[in-house]
Amino acid sequence: MNPLPDRLNLDHLKKQAKELIRRYRSRDAAAMARFRSTLPATAGLSNEDLSSRGLRLHDAQSCLAREHGFVSWPDLKRYIEVQAVTQKERTARVLHWAQLLYSGDVSGTVNRANPRVALRILADDPDLVAGDPYLACAIGDERALRQATQADPAWLNLSGGPLRLPPLFAVAHSSLLRVEEFRERLHRSAELLIADGADVNQHIHSRWPPGSLSEPDQRYSLSTLYGAAGSNHASDLTKLLLDAGADPNDGESLYHSLESPACARLLLEHGARIAESNAIYRSIDLDDDSALKLLLQHGGDPNEPARNAPLTNWGSPLSWAIYRRRPRHVKALLDAGADPSAATPDGVSPYRLALQFGLSDVADLLREQTDAPDISEEERFVATCARADETEARAMASRRPDLPASLSPAQLRLLPDMAAAGADDAVRLMVRLGWPIAVRGGDWDASALNLAVFRGDAGLTRFLLEHGASWKEQHGHGDNACGTLSWASCNEPVEGGDWTGCARALLDHGMPGATTIPDDPERVLIAGVRKQFSDEVTEELLG
Repeated sequence: MNPLPDRLNLDHLKKQAKELIRRYRSRDAAAMARFRSTLPATAGLSNEDLSSRGLRLHDAQSCLAREHGFVSWPDLKRYIEVQAVTQKERTARVLHWAQLLYSGDVSGTVNRANPRVALRILADDPDLVAGDPYLACAIGDERALRQATQADPAWLNLSGGPLRLPPLFAVAHSSLLRVEEFRERLHRSAELLIADGADVNQHIHSRWPPGSLSEPDQRYSLSTLYGAAGSNHASDLTKLLLDAGADPNDGESLYHSLESPACARLLLEHGARIAESNAIYRSIDLDDDSALKLLLQHGGDPNEPARNAPLTNWGSPLSWAIYRRRPRHVKALLDAGADPSAATPDGVSPYRLALQFGLSDVADLLREQTDAPDISEEERFVATCARADETEARAMASRRPDLPASLSPAQLRLLPDMAAAGADDAVRLMVRLGWPIAVRGGDWDASALNLAVFRGDAGLTRFLLEHGASWKEQHGHGDNACGTLSWASCNEPVEGGDWTGCARALLDHGMPGATTIPDDPERVLIAGVRKQFSDEVTEELLG
């Protein structure tokens, strides 16, 4: 690991990364050796094999980050951002550090918690938390907590520190619970605070926009239990809080705990109500069906009505599971008593819906449990396209030249729905058959192009553009494919996405290139609008 200078310069590091990838592409032996020694995926590869990997700028950035002791380039960037305030007054430094430790709904930022970088900052400045018992809660400093209680027992239930948090809440929401060396000390700190009289139902209100640190959003309460069970998925601390009387029906914990079956089970065993929590629908969003089965075993209603959009568009958990293309979840719901004939608000039965989304096995399962209605030729055509059966679909289209133009708006939404699901073969077939390419759908009312860009699917992005899609196509959040590229390249919602390839495809099909903004190095100007992209995508857009 390279020693860190007093002040890292992000622009200098970006130039180093560009030079490193340039040398790699020229097969420079020293560059090859650096990649081999830092990136786990390239360890032990020969120069020939390493060259064939086609490494990109983000790999060079990752190499530099690891050489400086960080696991990723975003971690290094975040460290530099916080380092930039180290010369400011202590209050500003402490606030920036605390905002690294807590998620945005607690910290008043839009960032995720980053315990790795927070620990690196603390290693640079061990005295940063000295003298503040609320910061001692964040790191599990039991000695400091005892001293604070001895000095003033009332502090146990008062908010304070840079983020204005109650003590036990500060412990339960600290992202250091995800770091093994801090987990036990934070647990002991929680035990200490509870024994001394801290209220286990301490809470704050959300600071997530439109809320803020100075003006929290009073509509949304965040409990101490939510930190343990829903945010940090710390089952031992969840049990401690529940055994001490924490309310499991806080409106957040069960819904957010489902990725941790151990935490969800504890909440259910302590009386968490499933009804009206949206937990059933949330569990269907997860690839694994164990959370859904757990909820159903504890009395969850397999026919629970949806409470808000877009769920209300589907009407029941069974229809939502079909829309989300979750065959195992469908079976679990049916086994628990889901009504196989419950139609969507548009009158589409689960059987017809399964056919519409190309789920032949699910349709067969539903046919066994209910009278399967005859389906129209239009529905049969849609089902054939969803299965990507090109031979049969073309045969049907030759008999019915009005297809797909005569399909209903709800049926035409299948194109973006399948793009959202990553069903590229079905999308390509529908487009080749003449499907209206700009039709909008999916969870956020977006075109197939926007959904392909969101997923970083460069091949499908280029295919859609070649067949008439436009980068100006809007989506439900009020932006176009350029805005989608901006958000997705920075947040990488799909592992392995190629947003640089998407940018190249968009540029090749009419989207203007970017220009730099002298007073704003983090953003570029495209079609008169300031946008921020990942570094690699920015380089592509700048040409």
